[in-house]
Amino acid sequence: GVYKGGIRYHPDVSKDEVKALSFWMAIKCAVVNIPMGGGKGGVIVHPKDLSDGELERLSRGYIKKMWPILGSHIDVPAPDVYTNAVIMNWMREEFEKIIGRPDPGVITGKPVEQGGSEGRGTATAQGGMYCIIELVKKLGWTPSNTTVAVQGFGNAGANIAKLLHQLGYKVVAVSDSQGGIYRPAGLDPESIDKVKQESRQLKAVYCQGSVCEMVEHERVSNRQLLELPVDLLIPAALENQITSENAADIKAKAIVELANGPTTPEADEILRERDIHIVPDVLANAGGVTVSYFEWEQNVKGEHWRETQVRQKLEPIMVNAFNEAWNFKEARGVTMRTAAFALAVERIAAAMKRRGDV
Repeated sequence: GVYKGGIRYHPDVSKDEVKALSFWMAIKCAVVNIPMGGGKGGVIVHPKDLSDGELERLSRGYIKKMWPILGSHIDVPAPDVYTNAVIMNWMREEFEKIIGRPDPGVITGKPVEQGGSEGRGTATAQGGMYCIIELVKKLGWTPSNTTVAVQGFGNAGANIAKLLHQLGYKVVAVSDSQGGIYRPAGLDPESIDKVKQESRQLKAVYCQGSVCEMVEHERVSNRQLLELPVDLLIPAALENQITSENAADIKAKAIVELANGPTTPEADEILRERDIHIVPDVLANAGGVTVSYFEWEQNVKGEHWRETQVRQKLEPIMVNAFNEAWNFKEARGVTMRTAAFALAVERIAAAMKRRGDV
């Protein structure tokens, strides 16, 4: 299918990284069985050192070089590290200027008023939530008795904490880059997010202000949060957070990887031996790429779906993907990660055979 993946601006971008990430995207699309392949792009740059004008010229310059291999029926980029909806719209405008006609589907992650999809901002968390609902059913848990710790309080982490709280789960710990708070009796993620958005600084959430005055809590580090005695741990921050050094200290019964690559291969093996359930990133956070696919579909069809429609379309895709991986795991006696990758590779191989590539 059409290739799909983000463009990142970062000083550590390399050809090997871009190739690895494009493979990851291919797997992720195949896990949720959407008809897209994997792509990735990047620019080696310190984007925070650039003025707005320099950033725009860089973004348009990227398209001037890459446009022959892009297009709504060839390769469709999206935002990634240090790129956003504004940058995507500059790229879309430049592409359309070069080809001399509209092609809104060439880029996803655009502002809604410029052809972006409603529901994209919460899609990663929404998809993760559907996976968690299915996991809890399989394990025979009840939401009200399920304790949750969320590492990372950015877009994905804050939204998953709020969604689970609304469903009756007991969110007992949250954190971001500066540290976290832990309260066994439960926290209100909505209030925490509100204070954080209003203050725009972490200390107003964790050290002072209305939320901290309303509830007693214990301050914890990001590492300590990973080792809390909870039922469900959700890494939603950076990669390589669960390693061979701390995997033996993880007390959660299940882990849902909302971040990309939060668990190292060595840690994965330790957790497997300890019978800790892991819903891997290529499945758990695939709600984001799925709604990007929806944006592309709306663009090429000239349609616009309301957020309720987007959620109605996302739920069965994520539920089916979870259950297919779970059933594969049960039938073959492997982990969910192995099951997800095996299903993805089978689908990619089948598609290559249909195209006559192998």
